[in-house]
Amino acid sequence: MKLNYFPDTDSLYIDLSHKQSTESQEVSEGVVLDYDAEGNLVGIDIDHARKSSTYASSSRAIFRWKQKLRVESRGSRLPDGLMSDL
Repeated sequence: MKLNYFPDTDSLYIDLSHKQSTESQEVSEGVVLDYDAEGNLVGIDIDHARKSSTYASSSRAIFRWKQKLRVESRGSRLPDGLMSDL
């Protein structure tokens, strides 16, 4: 897992895999999940990261993401070790 923050756009990208994204789904305003060709989650894009609760309280946000990923992963296989790494 790799975190990339872009200050010029105030966006945070959480890179979960080396695979290319082929499909994206906005799951809430300013939060987009990226999937590879097989439907596996490969990245999470968060707009306005500094203003969001995700940036402000990272431990609480990570807990929420773990829950959200379990519920909304669309049945796709998550990258190995993702849930234990978070």
